[in-house]
Amino acid sequence: MTSDTDTTAADVAPHGTRQRKPRTGWRRVVAVSAVAGPGLVAANAGNDAAGIATYASAGSQFVYGTLFFMVLVTIALVMVQEMAVRLGAHTGKGLGALIREQFSLRLTALALCCLLLANTGLVVSEFAGIGAAFELLGVPKWAVIPPAALLLWALVLFGSYRWAERIFLIMSLAFFAYPVAMVLGHPDWGRVGSHLALPHMEGSQAFILLAVALIGTTVSPYMQFYAAAGVVDRGAKPEDYRLIRADAVLGAVFACLISLTIIIATAAAIGGSGPLRSAAQAAQALEPVAGQGAELLFAFGLIGASALAGAVVPLSASYAIGEAAGVERSVSRRFRDAPLFLGLFTAQIILGAAVALTPVNVIQLLIGTQVLQGLISPIVLVYLLVLTNRRSVLGSAANGPRYRVAAALVVLAVAAMSTILLVQTVLTWLGLA
Repeated sequence: MTSDTDTTAADVAPHGTRQRKPRTGWRRVVAVSAVAGPGLVAANAGNDAAGIATYASAGSQFVYGTLFFMVLVTIALVMVQEMAVRLGAHTGKGLGALIREQFSLRLTALALCCLLLANTGLVVSEFAGIGAAFELLGVPKWAVIPPAALLLWALVLFGSYRWAERIFLIMSLAFFAYPVAMVLGHPDWGRVGSHLALPHMEGSQAFILLAVALIGTTVSPYMQFYAAAGVVDRGAKPEDYRLIRADAVLGAVFACLISLTIIIATAAAIGGSGPLRSAAQAAQALEPVAGQGAELLFAFGLIGASALAGAVVPLSASYAIGEAAGVERSVSRRFRDAPLFLGLFTAQIILGAAVALTPVNVIQLLIGTQVLQGLISPIVLVYLLVLTNRRSVLGSAANGPRYRVAAALVVLAVAAMSTILLVQTVLTWLGLA
């Protein structure tokens, strides 16, 4: 693992524990609460390029119709993130290592393949987001995506990504203009309230498709691996669990509140206009805040959020797979010392940038990657549920009877949505729907 003097990109993907001196009393409280995963970072994890496109498309296509569904997704995210951090706090191991220990080789391989597939899709969406942002500024994506991929790759392996991460995070704060835009957009608050409180579901393929995308971008498989490993990397102990749980729950709720403001702001601006067709259309929701500078503000935030996730996502996937495979995983190593870890990271960057350069509709690509996330989520959630149910893993911290039922319902609901979408898609291919 990296040394104390070489904590650059290794700090981004939290998959390698270090020995720390024990902390007691207020020192432990301050240390854990300061680094356990601020709500700001949790919110930006899902509110990247693909997340913004998915939430904005929900508002433009179905106006306020997906709000109640997002309330259900929020509950699911809270439960999933809580289970992930509980595993990390009570076992001292990441999700990848626990899967390797508790499941057969074939089931472990299945989990790793799902994670790698899901994360590669995310990387594609991040580079597509970078390209879309610069196209708003008049720069073609073919002139931006290759150098952006090379820059992120070099920053992580050779430079100080920690420094660049702060810049990208500050840039992504532009998306916090959405709550203001929501208020200034004067939405129909009566309809907003009723759609938040009362169930509203449609059986159309378009609604199911977007619903699965909302699940994928909010309850992302990568976040479960990241959450558990983040707790482990920061040296948290079982006695820190209350702070860790509070941070996970508050972070999840805050992230979803931001997502709801994106949906409402877009619905107030262009609701009912159908699916999003371009990044410029998505930027219209910020006009109450920025006026003619809405596209510039949107592009600024999109660059920061996409660049931040464009390096964090493939790096953390490489750490998770390296952990599960039990091989060397450190950015301080050369390729010959950590070929799987560095090779996977490099391959994800190359593939993500290459696919993002293809001549496809960017918005459709961004939402499509989240649909892929949604289809894979149930598989990863099953592993998480089984692990947190096992007393051999968590002892007295394992899921109780009521929590088991609630968590199982969440997994079944996500799986049902994914299954319905798959069936509808197959029937459409066969000309039966």
